[in-house]
Amino acid sequence: MCPPGFGHFLLLASSLLLAGLSAVPQSFSPSLRSSSGAPCRLSRAESERRCRAPGQPPGGALCHGRGRCECGVCICHVTEPGTYFGPLCECHEWVCETYDGSTCAGHGTCDCGKCRCDVGWSGDACQYPTNCNLTRKKSNQMCKNSQDVICSNAGTCHCGRCKCDDSDGNGLVYGKFCECDDRECIDDETEEICGGHGKCYCGNCYCEAGWHGDKCEFQCDIPPWESKRRCTAPDGRVCSNRGTCVCGECSCHDVDPTGDWGDIHGDTCECDERDCRAVYDRYSDDFCSGHGQCNCGRCDCKAGWYGKKCEHPRSCLLSAEESIRKCQGGAELPCSGRGKCECGKCTCYPPGDRRVYGKTCECDDRRCEDLDGVVCGGW
Repeated sequence: MCPPGFGHFLLLASSLLLAGLSAVPQSFSPSLRSSSGAPCRLSRAESERRCRAPGQPPGGALCHGRGRCECGVCICHVTEPGTYFGPLCECHEWVCETYDGSTCAGHGTCDCGKCRCDVGWSGDACQYPTNCNLTRKKSNQMCKNSQDVICSNAGTCHCGRCKCDDSDGNGLVYGKFCECDDRECIDDETEEICGGHGKCYCGNCYCEAGWHGDKCEFQCDIPPWESKRRCTAPDGRVCSNRGTCVCGECSCHDVDPTGDWGDIHGDTCECDERDCRAVYDRYSDDFCSGHGQCNCGRCDCKAGWYGKKCEHPRSCLLSAEESIRKCQGGAELPCSGRGKCECGKCTCYPPGDRRVYGKTCECDDRRCEDLDGVVCGGW
């Protein structure tokens, strides 16, 4: 049984509690929404401001472009191969600096996109040891690129590892041997990377649609679909898969092991003169077996000769198929791919070289030689 006046005491206490709660500033409210599903109390501008990184101008990416902004709070996207986190989705533990194919060089852990190095290691990718036990000669040898140049002349060698030049602090020179120099992508006039119309990868600009040039400095005056249409060959392939389409014109990839130019040509790179050369002597100037004229990759044979590469004389009593079959024997190619087949007989190449011989040129003693021409190691 309650003592007299206890009910009045409870009523007074409840009134004081409600008055106190109503006096708490709104900023102390645990949520900017009065209840689940209710509209946000923040204006759109204020909500987006809270979801934007400090110093970012209005219109910049919210939540670093890795999440959505809900009433001033970033809800980060969870995507493979990892998860973004942090107040502004600025952190990720699956993209850190790598060295020689290993995250943090295997000498640290990835924390919010940055390497935390183990004791005894330093650098953005934890690639530099604090104490070096290599000789200077060994260290420099490890820093040489494929051209035997230390750090590609774009950095210095530290204990067998290259430290690339970064005087401007922009990190444009990078790579294991400092072989990538994105300064090559800076447009001289605008001073922007690839003129602001492309992406730079290891010193090369890859332009956006409608732009071209070494630094994406030229704008195409035709739309991308029209450019592609003009570059498409009759077989449906862009520049016949032998060139690059630039503003409706094909730039043919015209390099072969001999260093010759002019073999690949045509408005859509549809002509490949190399198709007129024989397999056994592909890199010589002997087109159409010396018995015809090459026109856009097809042989026009002289009188008295026929075949795809004018290799068969009409005076031969054998058909072209019988001749090839006789020259092929048990090999995959006529004359084992090492000679010329004429009327069922093989002439091994190069002429006069006795190291290649046999009825179907199946013997090649050059395989017994090393790079210095020594047979079987001299034994």
